[in-house]
Amino acid sequence: MKKTVTISLLIALLLIIDQTVKVLVKTNMHLGESFWVFPHWFEILFVENNGMVFGLSFGSKTILTLFRLIVSGFVLYYIILLLKDNYKMSYLICIALIFTGAIGNIIDSVFYGLIFGESAFLNGRVVDMFHFPLFTFPNWIPLLGNTVFFDPIFNVADSCITIGIFVLIIFFRKDINLTFEKYFNKKKG
Repeated sequence: MKKTVTISLLIALLLIIDQTVKVLVKTNMHLGESFWVFPHWFEILFVENNGMVFGLSFGSKTILTLFRLIVSGFVLYYIILLLKDNYKMSYLICIALIFTGAIGNIIDSVFYGLIFGESAFLNGRVVDMFHFPLFTFPNWIPLLGNTVFFDPIFNVADSCITIGIFVLIIFFRKDINLTFEKYFNKKKG
């Protein structure tokens, strides 16, 4: 029960932070507007992502949003199974981070188009704002000249997903295999 409350509070807190930052940016900045938090390496740059990660798009936005909802439902079910088994908290936190990030971006896709009068239900754009152009490779470096190192623009939800996935890959590969085998690969016998 304590883990359930902790994970629920973590998800709620991160969703509140994600949505608060997005709404503040969307309602106080113009698309493409930016300001430096720390000159030359961290800026808030308001962009909207119409597709998936790094602006990729695969077919219909409505289908993409519905697919995200289905996958998020699967991850929520997985969290519930882990909580029922009283699985280790560190692993639960990683899965909760991934779930929270997905839901944070789904909220944008599902509701922002309607709320801000820009598009139909399920067709909103994801608000991104964090930009860390740490440095630009000089012109004299072949193939890299004028390339910005770490140029993606992302949000709190994206950070949750990225952190959750990296920590899982680095520290919990065995747990992923064990839990998926236990919950989803039950052999009939």
